[in-house]
Amino acid sequence: MADELTGRTALVTGAGSGIGRACALRLAGAGARVLVVDKNAESAGKVAAETGGVAVAADLAEPGFAERLPDERVDIVVNNAGFQHVAPVEEFPPEVFAAILKVMVEAPFLITRRYLPGMYARGWGRIVHISSVHGLRASPYKSAYVAAKHALEGLSKVIALEGAAKGVTSVCVAPGYVRTELVERQIADQARAHGIPPESVVEEIMLQPAAIKRLIEPEEVAELVAYLSGPHGAFITGVSLPVDGGWTAR
Repeated sequence: MADELTGRTALVTGAGSGIGRACALRLAGAGARVLVVDKNAESAGKVAAETGGVAVAADLAEPGFAERLPDERVDIVVNNAGFQHVAPVEEFPPEVFAAILKVMVEAPFLITRRYLPGMYARGWGRIVHISSVHGLRASPYKSAYVAAKHALEGLSKVIALEGAAKGVTSVCVAPGYVRTELVERQIADQARAHGIPPESVVEEIMLQPAAIKRLIEPEEVAELVAYLSGPHGAFITGVSLPVDGGWTAR
């Protein structure tokens, strides 16, 4: 896939670190020009320098952010940005619940809405949403995250049905726990929520439902994203592809 995306432009959100950074690097490696979107301008700049792309500092929770995104051709959108908060439903802050849905559901809708007309006009486009196993299964203490990922799965299917005749695919990639800073923070949060030591969280809580007992590497997710973003992904749409070590086999 060294040159399969040459001439294409990809926009990746949350691309300053973790899965987003891995996706930006992988898509650039396949020849794409990458718009590196991240709330942290410094992180976006570093990844843009690594990929030869363009840094775009944007807070997806801010009103009107989508209108400030680059007004140019975008062929591939990777909706990756997100964050987590762990708390029982009765203690979950409503403002945090609303913010998670804004960043992880409303923002993907607005970004897709902005760039779909150009994709339709060219008869080609790829929308890849980084969902989660929590878009397919629920876990305690993650009401906002689970609700957001389930909503993203539904949004992706609607885009797939509308875009099919116009050359645009829409797919969710649903990883289990990936080795990222977000997961490292979750380990501490889960330890507090369950009242167990942090070192017990990964084995006893996080990986308990999975058949393969290890964290997923960001590059493993990025490899699937790159495949779906290229010519081989033309017939894969409206589905969710788990990268979960067998979690959803149960």
